[in-house]
Amino acid sequence: MSLLASQSLRITNFQNRALRTCPQTIILPTVSQRSSHNLDTFKAHKQRARLSRLWIPSNDVGDTKDQSSHSKLLRAGYLRQAHSGIFHMLPLGLRVQNKLEALIDKHMSNLGASRVSLSSISSEELWEKSGRLQNAGSELFRFQDRKKAKFLLSPTHEEEITSLVSSSLNSYRSLPVRLYQISRKYRDEPRPRQGLLRSREFVMKDLYTFDYNPEMALDTYHDVRQAYDELFDELKIPYLVAEADSGDIGGDLSHEFHFPTPTGEDNIISCTKCSHVVNEELTETTVPEDIKFDKDVVSPRYWQGITRDRLTLVNVWYVNEVEAKSALTKAAVNIHAVKTIVPTLDASIEDPRSVWESTEGIASIRRVLNLLDYRMLGRVWDRLTPNEKRSGWSDKMDTVLVDVVSRDSASGLRLDLISPQTGDTCRNCGEGILKVQKSIELGHIFHLGTRYSKPMKATVDVPTELLAACDDLAPKSQQTVNLQMGCHGIGVSRIIGAVADTLADEKGLNWPRVMAPYEAVIVPLHGMQDAAIEVYDHLSSTHPPPENFSLDLVLDDRDLRFPAKMKDADLTGYPIIVVVGKKWTENKICEVQCRRVHFKEDVPEKKLLQTVNSLLAQL
Repeated sequence: MSLLASQSLRITNFQNRALRTCPQTIILPTVSQRSSHNLDTFKAHKQRARLSRLWIPSNDVGDTKDQSSHSKLLRAGYLRQAHSGIFHMLPLGLRVQNKLEALIDKHMSNLGASRVSLSSISSEELWEKSGRLQNAGSELFRFQDRKKAKFLLSPTHEEEITSLVSSSLNSYRSLPVRLYQISRKYRDEPRPRQGLLRSREFVMKDLYTFDYNPEMALDTYHDVRQAYDELFDELKIPYLVAEADSGDIGGDLSHEFHFPTPTGEDNIISCTKCSHVVNEELTETTVPEDIKFDKDVVSPRYWQGITRDRLTLVNVWYVNEVEAKSALTKAAVNIHAVKTIVPTLDASIEDPRSVWESTEGIASIRRVLNLLDYRMLGRVWDRLTPNEKRSGWSDKMDTVLVDVVSRDSASGLRLDLISPQTGDTCRNCGEGILKVQKSIELGHIFHLGTRYSKPMKATVDVPTELLAACDDLAPKSQQTVNLQMGCHGIGVSRIIGAVADTLADEKGLNWPRVMAPYEAVIVPLHGMQDAAIEVYDHLSSTHPPPENFSLDLVLDDRDLRFPAKMKDADLTGYPIIVVVGKKWTENKICEVQCRRVHFKEDVPEKKLLQTVNSLLAQL
C-alpha cells in the first residue's frame, strides 16, 4: 500500500470513528470545497500584517533625551548594538534593509547587471598581488588558519572579482560583464561612531564592470552614474554629486553621492554660478601669484600632526582669520591639502607633539616640517621671533632637522592649506561664490582602468580593429589587452543611518516610501479593532492595471493604550498614520496624518485610498 493511500485510509477511519462516537461532529470541508468567497476572506485574514505578530523590543533602551537618529533607531526597535561598531538588525530594521536592497536590485537589473554573492574571506596573497596589502594599514581584519595561511575579512572585493572574472572569461565576445553583490563588509574602524554611519561591520552594494577598451569602460561609467541618479531620485531626498579623490581604491575618475546634513563628516564645495561640485579632498592646494592677502591684523597659529613612523612633527602655520566675501571668518586647516605634501601624515593623533617627543629612536633623524600657508608669507612669517618659530617643540631637543616649505615642489606655486569657506570666490569660474556643506557619503563610483587587471594579469584577446586603428597590424590580427574595470559602491546600512539622520524630527524617524518598514499604519482607538480591520481591508485592495499593486499596511492591534500606540507610530516613522475612531462607525471617516508634508485631516471612506496614495506619491 502506498504512503498516500495509507494516510487516506487513516483519515477515513478517523472520520468514521468521530461520527460513531459523536453524532454532532461536523466534518470541515476541504479547501477545494470552500466557496471562493470564503477562501478569499480566509486568505485576507491570514495576510493582514499585525504589529502583535512582529517582534519589536521595548523602546526603553538608550537615553530618551538623546535626539540623535541613532538613538531613535534603537528606541524604535530597528537594531541593537552587539559590540563596538557592530549591530544586529531586528525585524523592523530588516524590512527597511530589504526594501532598500530591492530598490538597488531594480536599478542594477536595468543596467544589465547580474547579482552574485562572494565570500567575505579573501586571501592576503591576492591583496599582495594587487599591491594593496602594504597600503591597507591597520583597518583590515586579518587572521590565519591552522595551516598558517593568511586571510582577511574583505572591506572591498576588487581582487576577488578580478580573479573570478579573469579565470572565467573565454572571449572578448563575453564582454561587457557587470556583476554586483550586496554583502557584509568589514573594517577595523579605530573610532566607531554615529551608529550605522561609521561602523566596523556594514552592508554594501558593490558593482564591478569589465570592458575591453577604455571607450566602452567610460560609457559604462556614465551609464552607472545615470543609474545612481535614478536610484537616489527615488528616495526623494536632496543629494549632491561631487568629483572625488579615488583614494586607496585607485583609478583616475570618481564621483561621490552625498546627503547634505550638519552631522556629516565630509565637506562638499559647490559654486553658485558654474557646475563645479567637489569634495574638499580635491580642492586646489596651490594659489597663483596674483592672489594676495594684505590684511594687517592677523593671528598666526599652527596646527600639528605627525607622520606614521612618528619621526616627523608637522606644523601647519596659518593665520587665524581669512577673508571670505568681505568678512573675516575663523580659519580651519585643510587636512587633505596637508596630505598632498605629507602623504604619510597621521591626523588622528590627539597630541602629536608628545608622541613625537617620546618616540624612541635616533635623535638625529627626527624632523620638524613647517608648512606655510600663503597667507603666512612675507611680513607675517618674518616678524615671528626664532623662539616663536620653535614654539611647536621642546627647546631641549637640539638634534632636530627643521625644514620650512612654502611652495609646491612640482609647480613652484604657493600653498593654500586652509579649507574653503562659504563666501569664497570660485577659482573654477572666477565669478561664482562657493557654498560649503557638511554631508554624508552614501555612494562612490570609480573608473579603475587597469588598476587591478594589470597586476593580476586579467587579460583578453581582442581584434585590433575593435581597439584602435593600427597600420602595422593585419585587419584580423588580435591583441592581448588588460581588462578595463570599474567599481561602484553604495553603503546600504549607511543609507539607512543617513536617511534616518536626514529626515528625523523631534517626534521620531521619517522614512521615504521606498524604504519605510510599512507604508501606513492603522491605529484604532480602544474598542475599534473591528473597524480598523475594515479600514485595513479597504486600503489593501489591489489597484487596477496598469499599477496593479496594493499598499504595504500594518495594523497596530497590540494591547496598548491609544496614546502609547501613537507615540510609537511617530517614533517608528511610518509615512502615513490612519487613525480609526468613532467617526468611522458613525460616518465612515478616518483621520489621516503625514508629518513630512504637515497633513492631518479627516477623510471619508470614498476618498481614503486616493488621499493615502496622493500623500505617498510625495514621499
